[in-house]
Amino acid sequence: MNLNDKIVYGIERLSDAFKTLLWEEAKTYGISPIQIQILLFVSEHRSELCQVSHLAKEFNVTKPTISDAVRVLNNKGYLRKEHSSADNRSYSLFITPQGKTLVDKVSGYKNPVLKAIKELDHIQHEQLYASLANIIYNLNQKGILEVQRTCFACRFHEKTSGTSYCNLLQKKLKTIDIRLDCNEFESKT
Repeated sequence: MNLNDKIVYGIERLSDAFKTLLWEEAKTYGISPIQIQILLFVSEHRSELCQVSHLAKEFNVTKPTISDAVRVLNNKGYLRKEHSSADNRSYSLFITPQGKTLVDKVSGYKNPVLKAIKELDHIQHEQLYASLANIIYNLNQKGILEVQRTCFACRFHEKTSGTSYCNLLQKKLKTIDIRLDCNEFESKT
C-alpha cells in the first residue's frame, strides 16, 4: 500500500471505531445509532437545522429513515415537534428534558477516541485538525459530503497570503480556530 491508501485505511478504521462505539451505546439505552446521532445534533444546533429534510442531508440517509427515527424518539419522549406556522407539514425538533438527560449519558460514547487524540502532542493535534478540515472541505466541494458548515465555505471567511480571516468575528483565524460546524455559518453561494 502506498501512503495515500494507508491514510484512507486509517480513516476507515476510525469510522469503524465510531460505529462500534455508537452501537454499544445504542444497545445500552435501547435506541439506534442514528437516533443517538439525531439527539446529539438536535441538542447542539439551532431549530432551522433540526428538520427532517436537513437531518437527512446531514447524515446522508433518506427522509423516511430520519422520519422513522424521529417518530420513535418523539414517542419515547426524547424529542418534541414544533410545527411551522407557514406550513403545518413542516416542523422543527427540540430536545425534551428527558432527551437532555439521555444526551448527557450517551455523549460519552466518543471518550475512547478523545483519549487517544489527547495523547498526541500539540503539533500533531494542529496538523491532524488542519488535515481533517481540508479533507472535509474538499469532499464537500466534490459533492460527497452535502452539508458543511466550516469556515472555508462560509461567506464570512477570507484567505489572503495563506492566512484565514473571519469577517463576522473580525479576527485572524489560527488553524485551531477554524470551525467544522459553526452555528453562525452562512454559505458563500
